[in-house]
Amino acid sequence: MSERLAIIPIDQIHTNPYQPRHQFDQEALNDLSTSISKNGLIQPIIVRESPISGYELIAGERRLRASQLAGLTDIKAIIRSSSDQESRTQALVENIQRSDLNPIEEALAIENLLKQEGATHESIAKDLGKSRPYVSNSLRLLQLPKDIQTALVQEKISAGHGRLLIGLSKKEQAYWLERILTEALSVRKLETLLKQASHPQLPKTPREKNPDIKIQEEWFKQQLGLAVTIDFQEKQGKGQMTISFNSLEEFDRLIHSFKSD
Repeated sequence: MSERLAIIPIDQIHTNPYQPRHQFDQEALNDLSTSISKNGLIQPIIVRESPISGYELIAGERRLRASQLAGLTDIKAIIRSSSDQESRTQALVENIQRSDLNPIEEALAIENLLKQEGATHESIAKDLGKSRPYVSNSLRLLQLPKDIQTALVQEKISAGHGRLLIGLSKKEQAYWLERILTEALSVRKLETLLKQASHPQLPKTPREKNPDIKIQEEWFKQQLGLAVTIDFQEKQGKGQMTISFNSLEEFDRLIHSFKSD
């Protein structure tokens, strides 16, 4: 892959049809435009020669747009020889490295790469410098309904939230999306709540006490005038007896009853 640095006319550059990024923050573009006007463009854009005319943008659409806003007529560019598939991959890699893509844009770009001949999860992961599970998890976000995808695009929820919602019913997804938005649930908190919902804590059924033990408890209660509880474990052949008192007077009376016997 050969490349060279050049200054080229902005009006000869066509936007990249494979650009994965569709959301551009206008305020951030304005700030970048102001910086370019004062300091010039520090990092060149990357283009390839178009088979039709001029140049086709590979990477740097945000810088190109800001330069246009700044009124530049020429721009510093790296002219690179790239195939269509290389152009797709390079555009995606640049955006991922700069963290410029929202999770859905990234997933759609990976899906687009998969449609190319010979592209696999493994090859894309290698090109992106990511793990294979990262690529697979990114693609899974496209299984989510449109309202959750929109929340991801608008950065109201994170990819971590989205992955936890995959596999739930549509009704459950709508319920948890509402709770995430209204309660500002973190990914960790959502995970905990989902686990609790999947495995609700059932109330413990009190063990039925042996009738003979109940009779003995009542006998001791009548003899001592105090509440008595006997916990007997029949299988182990052991247990304990608890005598409860509510004042020092009751305690003294209990001690005296044992001594008198």
